[in-house]
Amino acid sequence: MIKNASLAGKESVSFPASKIKFAILECLKKEGYVGEVAKKVKKDHPVIEAKLIYVDKTPKVTQVERVSKQSRRVYFGVKDIHKVRNGSGLLVLSTPKGILSGRDARKEQVGGEALFKIW
Repeated sequence: MIKNASLAGKESVSFPASKIKFAILECLKKEGYVGEVAKKVKKDHPVIEAKLIYVDKTPKVTQVERVSKQSRRVYFGVKDIHKVRNGSGLLVLSTPKGILSGRDARKEQVGGEALFKIW
């Protein structure tokens, strides 16, 4: 949803609220891929709204590649976590210490399930 909204030139994007989506958006905010992240209520349903970031009118997020799927879960150990697109991308992992970027997971010395790559 972030990729489609940014390529369409939207200012922000809304998601149905869940704890894991909020944790992923907080991780993306920390790494500079989205702006403000806020929990709101629209039509009596909780949603999460995230502001998108543009650099010279081009979106910061241009591509998202899902790694783990329902049919095939992919797990990385600490030594398996490498840079995405020579450091210009980000790998998001679900670890025992929460949702972390690849860089933070290596610092914390934890592996986990690779959710997606974003650049």
